[in-house]
Amino acid sequence: MRPVIPDPMLRRILTGAVVLIVLGVLVVYAAGRGWFGSHESPGEIAGPRLAPEVVAEHAAAVTTAARRVGVDEPKQVLFGDLHVHTTFSADAFMMSLPFLAGEGSHPPADACDFARYCSTLDFWSINDHAEGISPANWDETVESIRQCNAVAGDAADPDVVAYLGWEWTQVGASPADHYGHKNVILRGLSDDQITTRPIASRGVSAQTLQAAPGVFMRGMLALRGGDRRYHDMARFLSERADLEPCPDGIDVRELPESCLESAGTPDVLFEKLRQWNVPAIVIPHGTTWGFYTPPGSTWDKQLEGAMHDPNLQRLIEVFSGHGNSEEYRDWQAVRFDAQGKPHCPEPRPDYMPSCWRAGEIIGERCRQEGLAADECTRRVEEARQFYVNAAIAGHLTVPGVKTEEWLDSGQCKDCFQPAFNYRPGSSAQYIEAISNFADPQSPRRFRFGFMASSDVHTARPGTGYKEYNRSEMTEAAGTRSAEDRAILMPPAAEPRSQAIPFDPVTRPMQGFQLVEVERQASFFLTGGLAAVHSSGRDRDSIWQALERREVYGTSGPRILLWFDLLNAPGSTAALPMGSETRMGEAPRFGVRAVGSLEQKPGCPEYSTESLSPERLQSLCQGECYNPSDVRRKISRIEVIRIQPQVKAGEDVRPLIEDPWRVFECPADPAGCAIEFTDDEFPGLSRDTLYYARAVEEPSQAVNAKNLRCVYDDQGNCRKVDPCWGDFRTPFMDDCLSPTEERAWSSPIFVDYARAPAP
Repeated sequence: MRPVIPDPMLRRILTGAVVLIVLGVLVVYAAGRGWFGSHESPGEIAGPRLAPEVVAEHAAAVTTAARRVGVDEPKQVLFGDLHVHTTFSADAFMMSLPFLAGEGSHPPADACDFARYCSTLDFWSINDHAEGISPANWDETVESIRQCNAVAGDAADPDVVAYLGWEWTQVGASPADHYGHKNVILRGLSDDQITTRPIASRGVSAQTLQAAPGVFMRGMLALRGGDRRYHDMARFLSERADLEPCPDGIDVRELPESCLESAGTPDVLFEKLRQWNVPAIVIPHGTTWGFYTPPGSTWDKQLEGAMHDPNLQRLIEVFSGHGNSEEYRDWQAVRFDAQGKPHCPEPRPDYMPSCWRAGEIIGERCRQEGLAADECTRRVEEARQFYVNAAIAGHLTVPGVKTEEWLDSGQCKDCFQPAFNYRPGSSAQYIEAISNFADPQSPRRFRFGFMASSDVHTARPGTGYKEYNRSEMTEAAGTRSAEDRAILMPPAAEPRSQAIPFDPVTRPMQGFQLVEVERQASFFLTGGLAAVHSSGRDRDSIWQALERREVYGTSGPRILLWFDLLNAPGSTAALPMGSETRMGEAPRFGVRAVGSLEQKPGCPEYSTESLSPERLQSLCQGECYNPSDVRRKISRIEVIRIQPQVKAGEDVRPLIEDPWRVFECPADPAGCAIEFTDDEFPGLSRDTLYYARAVEEPSQAVNAKNLRCVYDDQGNCRKVDPCWGDFRTPFMDDCLSPTEERAWSSPIFVDYARAPAP
């Protein structure tokens, strides 16, 4: 039988088809490797330093206000932001993409110009996620921060100080292995004062980045995107996909130069920083943010052994654009039995667990279908158990649920601008109240100073100077359309009257698909500020103030605050916030607070004359820090007293007195000054810490009412009006509501010292 010889035309068609397929594969591969995209560069700093008279004018306004309220020989009060992300962070890069209505690249140079000309800060730090910083981007970060400081002029009197740092972004799958996020700030900038690379975490966050789409998936996404920015994303991810983990068990200075250095737990992070032997501060943040913190998490395990280093961890972030983490409440999102099995707690008037609400939703559906009462009861209990079993993915156990159906479940109803899905066992008050009794004769405790920052992801340090442009000045980035929304959200499901267990094997999802992206958009704020009482404007003076905890935080406005112990033993001078002392007599304190300056519209001349109109609009969105001569009034000063545990298992709730004392202030723009004594201290005979909270008169703020609940007479939320991060709320709607902005002093730690026998 003679062989069949293909027709020449058919052969050419087949050959052409093979060539096209090969070319198509090569094009997708090339796109996935980022060959059609651009490297995410650090950008160029555009503006010169501020004129000395501008800096002097701002300093003089603080000094004048301090003296009017009775502060003699005041130190400088300098404002900064120690939590700033650029598009060198993977999540920030994603938020810059067109499908999330992103503005495009916001590199480190943007942060420098924004801090100088938009928010006019005195200091700031860069804190991109270490898990996704390539060696090239780290080197570029170092150089950009050096350039920002070079522009600042005289190192002894700069207009702004920029610190180098990164974020250690750890997320555990359960309370037992969750330690949370920590910013690492480095003091110096010379080669011998910085690390060769940032130190990443291990765990869920690192795994998510490492599980980024493969090269062909990246290529398909880039080619489908229809915008060059998607090709930039493919290159961005490719540069990180090739990183090899650094080997374990080797001194950090002997590691290969281009590897991903990581630490799975805080003790390893601290040990690596000690090996690097560079001056550093580690600042935990977002501790109550339930977006990623597993329900039931507490900070008790971080007080064990090497999990805490008091020389490195001296400050905690109590407020950011992700909400407030200050306040403790004794309700829980989940409870665990003796065997560690999670259970859904019952609701209280001040708190509705989301697991409980899951049962209510299923129960309502079941009854609408006319099923038997006992069957509906069974399904309700099953729904609640499925929810707590799924931890942060609990919302995925209720098929076809709408965001609005969750009402205000999982949220702190009576907290000031709380973090989403609040975790009170990780609040600053709880952290300061607990003790570890591994050594009963010397209980171990946290002694954190309080600060605040922005946690911004658009290279905009200090966004809280004005309450405007929610879509750009907060993290409420959302999709442009229903089609884009489908990319970010889990697959749609039909509502059913029975919950389904969450199984990551049969329902493979990762990243933002696992968490409540939509509901948390109503909890994004413009961010806070850190303030220091410093002997000078220079890098070292600011750093020394941070180390001695002479620091406070604000919810955004530049409130002035002083908090002192007036009768410190053996001293005629007052001890400032952040201090520690021992005494047996009743401590006497003084608090002085002055409201922030009201803002004028637009930008000052030093901004408009230094940056081009295009760059000023791109960075500042038409509004800058532009203070008038009018100050807001301080309405009251609240004092919080915390007595840390003195025995294992002691109930924390009675130990946190918030507020312990409240002082109403006169309606005086010059400020408020009060003094008080704790006459109970000698009789209580226990260590105590105190801090002050200065509260401003009401003003409008973005997302101040969060979900905007409509409550019935019994205080139950019957309907919500979320401020959507996507197209469902107009981008020009800032969702403004009245709030009482505030400042938190660092605590003063007064240990009890029994008076010697006569």
